[in-house]
Amino acid sequence: MRHAVIALLLSGLLLAGTGCGSKDKDGEGGATPSASTSAERQKFAKTRFVANAGLAAGATYQWIVKPYRNGKFKKGANGRVTAMVKAGLAGAFTYNRLKAATANAKGDPTLSKAVAPLGAGIASLKGLGSKIRRGENVDGDVSSFQNVITGVKDAGKGAGAEVDDKVPSFSDVKKGS
Repeated sequence: MRHAVIALLLSGLLLAGTGCGSKDKDGEGGATPSASTSAERQKFAKTRFVANAGLAAGATYQWIVKPYRNGKFKKGANGRVTAMVKAGLAGAFTYNRLKAATANAKGDPTLSKAVAPLGAGIASLKGLGSKIRRGENVDGDVSSFQNVITGVKDAGKGAGAEVDDKVPSFSDVKKGS
């Protein structure tokens, strides 16, 4: 019992002394962040680009290209509706992640120049997810996704930011669409 009371008192003292009500000379609480260098911003831009492009590539392969190659989008195929819905959501997710990767690329001059020509291709993906979900022109849509992903990967590699496929969980795809 005595140990519990001592522990409770000590934890109360620690909580009371950890910045509750402490203010710096400007009247603000907490530490002020320091500015990062240009090199750090560029490194983080590449890292975020690689992460977002990798998720887009992984989602495209897992839920669009792979089911397409396995014949899941053909009329009468077992599980066609589910495959089409997942592909549609993955298409929206891919578009979202590629837009984020493009924004990330702007933080690095070399990467920005490499990715800039891909803007129109990425923009063309905007409505393809819903087209796939409805089963319209699936062959052309799958090719469009593959071509844009290949272009993004090549641009990243040329700028020193190699992109590897990172397959997100399907729950992440649903949330990010």
